[in-house]
Amino acid sequence: MAFLLETRVLSALQRTRPAEQCFYKSLILNKMKTKIFLLILGTITFLTSCQQPTSIDTSKSKKGMIVVTILYPNGEGKTFDMDYYSKKHMPMVASLLGDSLKMLAIDKGIGGRTPDEPIPYLAIGYLYFNKLSAYQNSFGPVAEKIVNDIPNYTNTQPVIQISEVLE
Repeated sequence: MAFLLETRVLSALQRTRPAEQCFYKSLILNKMKTKIFLLILGTITFLTSCQQPTSIDTSKSKKGMIVVTILYPNGEGKTFDMDYYSKKHMPMVASLLGDSLKMLAIDKGIGGRTPDEPIPYLAIGYLYFNKLSAYQNSFGPVAEKIVNDIPNYTNTQPVIQISEVLE
């Protein structure tokens, strides 16, 4: 609508003196450029606001980091609620561990070594820390709360391994 109005104004300007035409055309074109710029800026702002914020750096691990790997073995009658684990348990763990937790990841088991073999693990969780002491100091005070949540998503006993990233 605004472009149509400005087009009409431009055609009306053709009946004015050349010096005035140049001034008004420049003014209208600058206004149009400003509107286009604001439209693009608004679109970019809208699109970036739609992205999910992440509170934990998930870019990549670094040499020397400590990884706490939580493996959930598969077996007869074993169950695992991946939705609860990924949307409630792990965010709770991240919140409880605070800034000492640098990154986390979740794997969902989808197959064994061959097509006929069952998955060895229902899921695997990874917690990354800069130092072993960062894990120990942050986990100790909240361990009971984390462990007490396990029955809410699985009936299998997790296996924990602590490792150091080499590469």
